[in-house]
Amino acid sequence: MYPNLLVKRASLTPNRLAIIFEDQQWTFSQLQQEAIDFAEKLHKLGVNKGMRIAILASSSPQLVTVLHGCMQLGCELVMLNERLTEDELIYQLNDSQSDVLLVDRLDRSLMYGNRISFNQVTGASNKQFQIDAEWPKDRTITIMYTSGTTGKPKGVRQTLENHVMSAMGSALNLGVQPNDCWLCAMPLFHISGFSILMRSVLYGMTVSLHTKFDANKSIEEILNGTVTRMSVVAVTLERLISVLEERNQTFPDTFQSMLVGGGPVPLHYLERAIKCKIPVLQTYGMTETSSQTTTLSSEDAIRKLGSAGKPLFFAEIRISGKKEIGEICIKGPHVTKGYIGAASSKDPQDDGWLHTGDMGYIDDEGYLYVVDRRSDLIISGGENIYPAEVEQAIVKHSAVKEAGVTGIQDEKWGHVPIAFVVLKSEVTEEELKSFMKPQLATYKQPVRYYFIEELPRNASNKILRRKLHEYL
Repeated sequence: MYPNLLVKRASLTPNRLAIIFEDQQWTFSQLQQEAIDFAEKLHKLGVNKGMRIAILASSSPQLVTVLHGCMQLGCELVMLNERLTEDELIYQLNDSQSDVLLVDRLDRSLMYGNRISFNQVTGASNKQFQIDAEWPKDRTITIMYTSGTTGKPKGVRQTLENHVMSAMGSALNLGVQPNDCWLCAMPLFHISGFSILMRSVLYGMTVSLHTKFDANKSIEEILNGTVTRMSVVAVTLERLISVLEERNQTFPDTFQSMLVGGGPVPLHYLERAIKCKIPVLQTYGMTETSSQTTTLSSEDAIRKLGSAGKPLFFAEIRISGKKEIGEICIKGPHVTKGYIGAASSKDPQDDGWLHTGDMGYIDDEGYLYVVDRRSDLIISGGENIYPAEVEQAIVKHSAVKEAGVTGIQDEKWGHVPIAFVVLKSEVTEEELKSFMKPQLATYKQPVRYYFIEELPRNASNKILRRKLHEYL
């Protein structure tokens, strides 16, 4: 058993700041009061312990209250991605067999069974219930669907133990400082965002919440010394770097770490980040591991540039296969115990290990390097081509902002790579081909370059390479 997280935190540090949002602030005591009030009103509307509550909302202080309120009531949270289509959302609602759909506003078109808006709840009367002082370790806290980069999304069950051990592993790696404040611009429906809320109540840490990522606002807050940590993905890191470069500014010493996840980060980004004094820590994790599994420590950031680091204290990793590059496998108390719905028969921990579908290798010092998704691998004339490697080479060109690489069928070679490029300034296809020649082997060179306005991405900002074919 673990203590009721929010109740315990509010009793330990009631007056410490829990949430900052624009010019508003909430202490842990105030957050607890608002969460329990929401839970009692929800209970009055017929929601009981053990129900599965789907939530469709943008990141906001009210959503933080809703999430904690539902946890106090003992409900399982189905975290819906608001960027999905209605058909995709309906699939997840039906697959999860959610009892109630909570929405932040009534103008959302999605209709499903017992649909209640946040305002309808806050307008209800209260009905008290017994608040649990302790929570079982195996209690399901959240259900998050995988991004569906390969096939149908799977509903991942994340237990209390998963979240707690993930947060503790991160704390043992990064340390916990009394003045820590985590800037959260990641969506709360995603594991990166939700895990920040879990760390907040476990560490007694302030969260500066942003509804969406804004490079200028994030930088101003960091320069002011308010924020000490932040989580980003490669594309948002590049935006922060570009703004700093334009302003000729660097980060202050008050900022401790910027965790970068969501896939391999181009080395060129990391080199530019060092010049801007951004303490970048590459991480590797997934929905099934409740956020981080490995993180590169700050002292190794330059020496092991490009590595995702070593496993956190409670995690283990290994590479499956006889070759140097193989599938990354993970074991530890942060790994999901299973899926729900259509994927419930799948065992995520085959032979005791989670087989991730990601390709990588471990060097002789135990550092993990993530190469790419196995499903994105291009096999050309019997040679393996990893799109991320080609993308990293392309973005070194000063005119290129982002690049996405995928394979197309070829009569001679089976498949050959093609590239889709988002530009910062003008460049021709021939110029890019000339630029790439000395960087990669001939078989890795894209045969065509297509210039587009933006790359297709999911809610986690991961490139959806399979959708690149639609642009053809």
